[in-house]
Amino acid sequence: MSSARKLVFLRFFSSVASSMEKHQVVPDVISDAPQKAMRIKYPTGAKVAFGNVLTPTEVKDIPGVKWAVDANAFYTLCMVDPDAPSRKDAKWREWHHWLIGNIPVEENVPDVCRGETLSEYIGSAPPKGTGLHRYVFLVYKQKERIKFSEPRLTNTSAEKRGNFSITKFAAKYKLGEPIAGNFYQAEYDDYVPILFKQLGA
Repeated sequence: MSSARKLVFLRFFSSVASSMEKHQVVPDVISDAPQKAMRIKYPTGAKVAFGNVLTPTEVKDIPGVKWAVDANAFYTLCMVDPDAPSRKDAKWREWHHWLIGNIPVEENVPDVCRGETLSEYIGSAPPKGTGLHRYVFLVYKQKERIKFSEPRLTNTSAEKRGNFSITKFAAKYKLGEPIAGNFYQAEYDDYVPILFKQLGA
C-alpha cells in the first residue's frame, strides 16, 4: 500500500472509530469499532456518514450497501437501534431493523439480495419526543455458510424485534468481531405514524 493510500485508510478508520466512540456506539452496541466503513446510500439519495442526521422519510426504503469483500466469503449484515424506545430509557435495546446472513459476493461486491433474510428491513421509527436515535449498521465475515435457527421476521410486525443483541448473535454463530460498520441518527417525523401502522402498532 502506498503512503498516500495508507493515509487515506487511516483517516477513514479514524472516522469510523472516533465517531462510534464519540456517539457511544462503543460500548453500547459493540466493544470495539470495526476497522472499515460501510458505504450506505438510500434510494432518496441520503448517505450514511458516521452519525449524520437523516430523517425517517429519507431512510424508509432498503438502502444499497457496500464494503470491502473477500470474493470467496459469506457475510452477515445487521442494522440495530440501541435507543429504543429512547436513549434515556433503552429498555428494548437493541431493536433490530434488518438482519441478513449468508450474503455472497458477486463481481467483487456483496450481493445482499441473494443473502438469507432473517429479518426484513424496517426503516427508522423513533417515537415522538424521544429525540435522536442511533441506527447502527455492522457487517461480519462468516467462516462458512451458516444454518441459522432464527425466526424469520417480516416488515409488517414489530414482534421479536426488541431486546436483540448483535454481540450475542455474533457469539452464537461464531462470527467474531464486525469487519465494517457505519451509523446515522434520526428522530421523529411525519413518516413514523405511517410505519407504525404498517407494523400494526
